[in-house]
Amino acid sequence: MSARTYRRVVTGLDAEGRSCVIIDGEVPRFDAATNLVWRTAALPADNAGRDDAAAPYTMDMLHDGGSNFLLVELPPDMGRFMHATDTIDYLVVLEGTVVLELESGEARLGPGDFIVDRGVIHAWRNDGPETAVMASITLPALPVGKGRTV
Repeated sequence: MSARTYRRVVTGLDAEGRSCVIIDGEVPRFDAATNLVWRTAALPADNAGRDDAAAPYTMDMLHDGGSNFLLVELPPDMGRFMHATDTIDYLVVLEGTVVLELESGEARLGPGDFIVDRGVIHAWRNDGPETAVMASITLPALPVGKGRTV
């Protein structure tokens, strides 16, 4: 896990129905690698309420019809895991370098690079000396190819 902290600001409504900040603090850390910044149970999202939607992340959350906003930290020499999901994933590399492995090749990515993963078989690899950090949003999608493997 990266020693750096990441700030999370969440908006909502106050008692008078006015827009306000309801959460301002560090991204909750439940796991060493993947942590939810926010989650909706379904799409379209229900923006009512003030409860914190961050919780320990599980792979089941990828396929229950909701959306996930994740902080992903990949330590150096992490084991690779080829997989596919029935999701569309939007990712941004924040720190370090990662390698996106695909069946036909790979792409090396660094800070500021954006990735759109459209449910294909892939793996992430960190060949660098430091933990790589990405922000990721996952949304339900129709399967492509043979569909999900996890």
